Amino acid sequence: MAGGQERELRRRIRSVSATKKITRAMELIAASQMVRAQGRIAGARPYVEGIGRVLAVTAADAAGASRFLGEPGEVRRVAVLAIVSDRGLAGGYNSSVLRATLRHVVAGEGAGTSYQLVTVGRKAQSFFRFNERPVARSFLKMTDRPTFEDARQVAAALVGPFLAGEVDLVELVSTRFVSAGVQRVERRQVLPFPSAAAAAGGATGGDGAGAGEPAPESTAGRYEFEPDPEELLRLLVPQYAEAVVYQALLEASASEHTARQRAMSAATENADDLITTYRRAMNRARQEAITTEIMEIVGGAEALRQAGGEEHGTEMLAIGDEERSA
Repeated sequence: MAGGQERELRRRIRSVSATKKITRAMELIAASQMVRAQGRIAGARPYVEGIGRVLAVTAADAAGASRFLGEPGEVRRVAVLAIVSDRGLAGGYNSSVLRATLRHVVAGEGAGTSYQLVTVGRKAQSFFRFNERPVARSFLKMTDRPTFEDARQVAAALVGPFLAGEVDLVELVSTRFVSAGVQRVERRQVLPFPSAAAAAGGATGGDGAGAGEPAPESTAGRYEFEPDPEELLRLLVPQYAEAVVYQALLEASASEHTARQRAMSAATENADDLITTYRRAMNRARQEAITTEIMEIVGGAEALRQAGGEEHGTEMLAIGDEERSA
């Protein structure tokens, strides 16, 4: 019984040790990719901020810019972009974004607003399928190392319906990368271009951050536009959306690697604790087996000693009887 238990514990220790090697390797890989992702975020940020300023300046001089700037007067149709990963093993990274998206959509539908979902990441596709939510467009294999071409494809699925008047508002739900220790799930307004109030307040709808662009300022007498500001806006809006989506993809990628590194670190520590527990149980089982064997040996020796003593006593009695009869 004890020997079988010891073999089973040895098998479990080998299995957990193999798993620990995998989680440790994944932790190191995620840590190295996180550093690269942070570098890509820093490299893309000046472009995103620059095109935001250009769009703000252009919108300030455009007579027909009301549809492209600030909060729409009446929001009946909304396109929501949710960005998660294609893989799991990243703690609560995917579930936090997806649940925030679902809560926002359910609350908006209760107020009479219709939603069109666009997703990035395989986990979003399976999540909304499970919750019986139709997805207008799904993009896969973009979350590990996103490129600007990936962002252009995703933005095209959002800008087209907005310019055609099919949706009144375009929102983005993703994880904003603040630092290696802080990542927050945020809902941001992409189109129309956030107004000065939204940018100053740092939130859209109460639970997301604004794009953070400076307030539009009057440019009368300082700039000449060619083509007209209205036409220029139609050219800048898609580029602005591409830049915002690209930055969101980069921040989501960095947040994913950070969450995976943290989750794999915890898994490695749990494997160490489990191996220690199994080794203690195996040592106890081995000690019990040794103790049982010692007790069996001692008991057998005692039985032999007693049996030998009784036989010697019987022989002595037989010799005494023979002497008396002689």
